[in-house]
Amino acid sequence: MNLYEPVFPSLILALPLVGAVVNGMGAFLWKDNKIIPSVVGPGVLVAAFALTALNTVLFWRMGAHDPSVTGLWTWIESGDLRVAIDLQLDQLSLLMCMVITGVGSLIHVYSVGYMKSDPGFSRYFAYLNLFVFFMLILVLGASFPVMFVGWEGVGLCSYLLIGFWYENREYASAGKKAFIVNRIGDAGFLVAMFLLFGAFGTLDFIPIMEAAPGSLAYGGLLVTGITLLLFAGCTGKSAQIPLFTWLPDAMAGPTPVSALIHAATMVTAGVYLVARSSVLFALSPVAQTTVAVVGAATALFAGTIAIKQYDIKKILAYSTISQLGYMFVAVGVGAFTAGVFHLMTHAFFKALLFLGAGAVIHGVAHAWNHGDEGNQGAADTPWAGDPNDVRNHGGLRKFMPLTWVFMWVATLAIAGVFPFAGFFSKDEIVWYAGVMGNPAVWAVSLSAAILTAVYMTRMMMLCFHGNNRTFGGGSGGGLHEAPPVMWVPLAVLAVLSLVGGWVNIPSSLPLPDIHILGDWLHPVFAQAEAVAEAHGAHHEYVSPVGGGEALWAGISTLLAIAAVIAGFLWLRGSRSRAAELAQPAGGVSGFLHGKWYIDELYDRVVVGPLQAIWRVCWTIVDDGIIDRAVNGAGQAVRVLGWVGGQLQTGRVTAYLLVFMLGAALVLGILT
Repeated sequence: MNLYEPVFPSLILALPLVGAVVNGMGAFLWKDNKIIPSVVGPGVLVAAFALTALNTVLFWRMGAHDPSVTGLWTWIESGDLRVAIDLQLDQLSLLMCMVITGVGSLIHVYSVGYMKSDPGFSRYFAYLNLFVFFMLILVLGASFPVMFVGWEGVGLCSYLLIGFWYENREYASAGKKAFIVNRIGDAGFLVAMFLLFGAFGTLDFIPIMEAAPGSLAYGGLLVTGITLLLFAGCTGKSAQIPLFTWLPDAMAGPTPVSALIHAATMVTAGVYLVARSSVLFALSPVAQTTVAVVGAATALFAGTIAIKQYDIKKILAYSTISQLGYMFVAVGVGAFTAGVFHLMTHAFFKALLFLGAGAVIHGVAHAWNHGDEGNQGAADTPWAGDPNDVRNHGGLRKFMPLTWVFMWVATLAIAGVFPFAGFFSKDEIVWYAGVMGNPAVWAVSLSAAILTAVYMTRMMMLCFHGNNRTFGGGSGGGLHEAPPVMWVPLAVLAVLSLVGGWVNIPSSLPLPDIHILGDWLHPVFAQAEAVAEAHGAHHEYVSPVGGGEALWAGISTLLAIAAVIAGFLWLRGSRSRAAELAQPAGGVSGFLHGKWYIDELYDRVVVGPLQAIWRVCWTIVDDGIIDRAVNGAGQAVRVLGWVGGQLQTGRVTAYLLVFMLGAALVLGILT
């Protein structure tokens, strides 16, 4: 019996919604007053985090195992279909809420400093609060349709936030691109829901997961179709091959938005969907293999692009795509806890990396815009550099030492260096990829891990080390550390990036045996694990190259450290050039800098033909046939009206003449 009773679960949702409404009103009523959004925006998130933490502690203290469902109201009731607005609180949803509200609170606080000079301050916090509200609906919904409401809601908010500076046509187009690409994947999600309702007569998570092992044939066509369609939605929302192209362009929005989308909210939704549907995926080995292979390919593919990017936010964007690939590798091989574990640790260090990048961009732009002439670089001509381009940074550790330290913590964490958080979560994924009987996925995952250490070290060296290239080179005068409202959230995230992985330490490592996260999530994934074991899907844990987990965790860490040191030594003494002085990349470097020209390929293969079809429909069908037919009918009516008007002379004699002629004509015909 579950003794746990949720404490105001609907309030977790209501708080960010109230913040969105208040800040939305402020965009019109008190748009020049920044105190109210500065308090309300972060305040509602902090309150939601406190309430989530209270429910998590109570759930744990009560020893609850079964999910608690809170019914709010019936949304749809038609025939056999009943969809209620129900909230499901269990170990997985509570963990996700902790990440969303916790990391989200820090991003909101940081935003107060980052966006303080923006005229759309209230509108920004309204969108940000609304974004979190929809993400909470996504993870708390007790059914696929309620989840889909949140799924579409975060898509809408991403469009609003990516195109926040909509006056810039390029930024507005990036928002539209994100919205449209995600709709492609969402079509798969919708069809999967139709199939689920046809198979089970309900769309609620609990009854579907309970009935699935007995109702669906293991490896059958139906369950494979359902899971592959669900994964199609995941490839859009979580930016996996082939629907990943929107995420790098999403960097058009404010940097804290990038942190929220990439670290704690939207892009993790696909991983959450697979984890929530773990029983269904466990019943389909084809779908699981597809998820793992696509995840591994995406992890390596995105890493090769990141290694030759110069925009600091796009480096991190491709890094996010790669890390999401790791999460899909984990859930694809059946290591659902490992996938969620990496989702959590990634939220810490990726939020830190994006916010640190924002501090750098903010500092460079602020120094140039507000410094006196002596502080605006040593160049004779005005500086026209891009503050996002790492080639225009260099040596920033002297001016921003706190940001430098915090970002190195995040870099070592994402590289998987012991004892940082990424070491425990990433190495667990690489290990499971091998022992689950897929050496190719294991090899690709390990290669992507090494590549991560390389491109992150490159970014840090170009940004913080070497010669200073800001403002065309010189002293870098005017550069300084971010204000406390921005660096304090960085400090908190740095601590989490350091110790966040110690909640789940494998027994094979010569460390304290800690399984807090694994024990916490076990009730959620126990049924999926039982399905896998019943059908022999879980092989004996034997590494494809020999040795135990401790050995390969050590080797993986040494490889990551070696990559970091090699990158450090390689770039330490280099005299990098500012972006405007650098030579265009060619050969393989140019190919990778061009992002494998996937966008250009899509433009030629998909966008171009669709535009051609659109032009035909416009010029021939719409303009040439439909418009001409409608306009022709209108012209005919006008002609008839003109003829009728000519007959209306107002003279009785004319009317008598017409009458007499008509009568004569009739008599002539009749006789």
